[in-house]
Amino acid sequence: MIFDAHCDVLYKLYQYPSINFQHSDDLHITATQLEKHGSKVQLFAIFLPPDLLPGARFQAALKMIDLFYEKILKPNPNMKMVKSKAEIEQLKADETGVMLSLEGCEGIEGDLLKLKTLLRLGVASVGLTWNWANEVADGAMEPRGGGLTRFGKEVILTLNQHKIWTDVSHLSERAFWETIEIAQYPVASHSNSYTICPHPRNLRDDQAKAIFERKGCIGITFVPFFTQKNGKAKINDVIQHVEKMCELGGEDHIGFGSDFDGISETIIGLSSYKDYDKLIDELYRCYSSTQVGKFLYDNFLRAIPS
Repeated sequence: MIFDAHCDVLYKLYQYPSINFQHSDDLHITATQLEKHGSKVQLFAIFLPPDLLPGARFQAALKMIDLFYEKILKPNPNMKMVKSKAEIEQLKADETGVMLSLEGCEGIEGDLLKLKTLLRLGVASVGLTWNWANEVADGAMEPRGGGLTRFGKEVILTLNQHKIWTDVSHLSERAFWETIEIAQYPVASHSNSYTICPHPRNLRDDQAKAIFERKGCIGITFVPFFTQKNGKAKINDVIQHVEKMCELGGEDHIGFGSDFDGISETIIGLSSYKDYDKLIDELYRCYSSTQVGKFLYDNFLRAIPS
């Protein structure tokens, strides 16, 4: 069983309405692949085009949620929307749980009511930023490297109150440390080890340990330039990030967040969801079946707040 904490299928469907989620060569993840290759839980991110103007962002977020209901759920009766650990555990053997996440708070446009509305529509995980600054915090690529805003702290307290994941992927270092002090349910849905690949989007060792100490989970991601700094990234490079996180004490706190359909290039051997099979084969060469089960599914399930 596979629990994948991040993909950008909704963004692709938003950009290209003619794409068929059931089976399309234009997608890394399709309904057919999820059904045939072990998916048990898949998170679908609401990621807004960065060029959207204020005033249009919340509407775009609603459109992506509508796509989730119309293009993901409606044609696939074996896919069930889930928002809690109990709902996942109640899934039948042939069912896949699908969840909504928000990648960056640009869509709430500085309004807590809009955040609460998205939570009521099913969003179960909220990333505070994308790469740049917004009303909540600075992102990892924002040159000034600022922290949380006053509104950002209100957002995290709201997520705590509703028992929702606060996703720290994409945060600046300062914003990360300010977030980790108040977020009760921190995760990093798609980030790798900075020690192995020193990209600003990756997590330094002390950041990873802080997430582990708070019972959070880190999704090792398949973004090539977060995985290997020199040359083409391969599956073995992904394994190196798994190993590094385990060395830091993360055996019970790491999983995978592929970022499929949010990347234009893929890791050699991991070109789409069906290639999880190859990754799993490699994991079994390095780890016990119990450990592999933790990485693929158990750890993210355990980290769900409710």
